[in-house]
Amino acid sequence: MAQLSHRRGARRTSRRPTPKVLRRPTPKVLRRPMPKVLRRLSRQAPPSATLLLQRVQRRLQRAHLHFGHGTERAKDDAAALVWHALGLPVPASPARLARPVSARRRQLLERLVRRRVVERVPVVYLTQRCWFAGLQMYVDERVLIPRSPLAELIEQRFAPWIDARRVHRLLDVGTGSGCIAIACAKALPRAQVDALDISSDALEVARINIRAHRVSRRVRALQSDHFGALKGEAYDIIVSNPPYVGAREMAQLPPEYWHEPRQALAAGRDGLDSVRVLLREGARRLRPGGILVVEVGNSEELVRREFARLPFTWLEFERGGGGVFVLTREQLCAAAGGSRAALSGNMLDGGNVVVGDVG
Repeated sequence: MAQLSHRRGARRTSRRPTPKVLRRPTPKVLRRPMPKVLRRLSRQAPPSATLLLQRVQRRLQRAHLHFGHGTERAKDDAAALVWHALGLPVPASPARLARPVSARRRQLLERLVRRRVVERVPVVYLTQRCWFAGLQMYVDERVLIPRSPLAELIEQRFAPWIDARRVHRLLDVGTGSGCIAIACAKALPRAQVDALDISSDALEVARINIRAHRVSRRVRALQSDHFGALKGEAYDIIVSNPPYVGAREMAQLPPEYWHEPRQALAAGRDGLDSVRVLLREGARRLRPGGILVVEVGNSEELVRREFARLPFTWLEFERGGGGVFVLTREQLCAAAGGSRAALSGNMLDGGNVVVGDVG
């Protein structure tokens, strides 16, 4: 009891109450817990270029697209879109590919991928650039996408069909983007090149590329329906990738082709309207010893049958592609009933020749 009395009589120490901190009430919307998906995404770092490349490739593979407009598979399309949207250098180092990609760049990539998948726009039209004979070209939907095997022949400087040293004038019929004319000017630095096209829109694109490659002094872009705008000019080489798709084939083309100018593809009922003009009038536009080089693609068998008396030399290419023939001026004259004096004695036997094996 004494101990109890002592505690009751013990002196109490007064303590002031701790003041409460006044805070503004938090709005209810912020008090709600963040959903699990958002919490997980907020903890993730932005994806790298490598990861985006893998995602885009899988997405393009699932879409069952048609390739062949400058690319051959989903991996190529994905790389072109990622490099373009992200502004990556070529080549890009592993460290550069591992960097996180900004939201703005990812949004741009998403828009491009959607156009490729939903609208079926060829990737070259989305990036507006492609390569032909080792040269970068500007391309849009005013012109056909460059994909001709003629690039390989141009790189060979048309050997052995003609001595490159004596080529002073060259004509490109149906120039489109100007890729063939420009590549020829680069491969044959002594040659003056005329680039013809019936489309004024296509010639605008060709002139962009002519200026970009600084060959304006040697490459002239002219509006012409085949040889119509030419006067008395004659050439050492006439090269052409004309329209050669028939009506039935046009109706069966994949949607990617619908974005290309129809005028650059369709050539009448059987696809040979333009080829007939080139064969009928080509000899008059060639100098002695000159050559006519024409791509006819899938129309090769039709050309063989209709012009059976012409001794075509059909070329094969190491990098793929075909449907390209070579004829000399003398062969054309002989087939048309020209005088024997016009023949130079260098008649070529018809057959197939592998471009990469010559030179």
